[in-house]
Amino acid sequence: MQTSAFGKSKGLWKTLTEGTWSDAFDGLGISLLLTSNPAIQYTVFDQLKQVILKGKQNQAGGLSAFSAFVLGAVSKSIATVLTYPAIRCKVMIQAADSDDDATKKKQPKCSKTISGVMCATWRREGLLGFFKGLQAQILKTVLSSALLLMIKEKISATTWVLMLAIRRYLLATRARVKSA
Repeated sequence: MQTSAFGKSKGLWKTLTEGTWSDAFDGLGISLLLTSNPAIQYTVFDQLKQVILKGKQNQAGGLSAFSAFVLGAVSKSIATVLTYPAIRCKVMIQAADSDDDATKKKQPKCSKTISGVMCATWRREGLLGFFKGLQAQILKTVLSSALLLMIKEKISATTWVLMLAIRRYLLATRARVKSA
């Protein structure tokens, strides 16, 4: 549905009734594999954050907004580079359905599988074919991820301070009630 021309999408029900279950869920396996992207991103971010905070042990506070932004950008870039071949395969599998009927008949059925797409990419474009469009993907995702992690760090720090202040207030109130 994502790769169909506007207004030309069959919809899930029509796909299921006219085709097979596998037609309806093309690319699902690779999409599940791509859930590793945010896991890699957050792991890299946390590891880099720990390294920076160890170096700042004598200073109070967490990451600055700029440091969180840079770490967010670096961690998303690393995650994207590591998972981009799978992203490219997913797009190619899903785009195989958006071709017109004449093109579909010429393509072998195996090209819609992960291994079929990988073999075709390797034969036609070599290793660099798996990274075609990587720059655009990084530009698309890095800024939003860096902003997200910067804001998350600032919200986490503020929430932590707020929780400590509330706790201190509640303990002081409880002590005053007991002494009264």
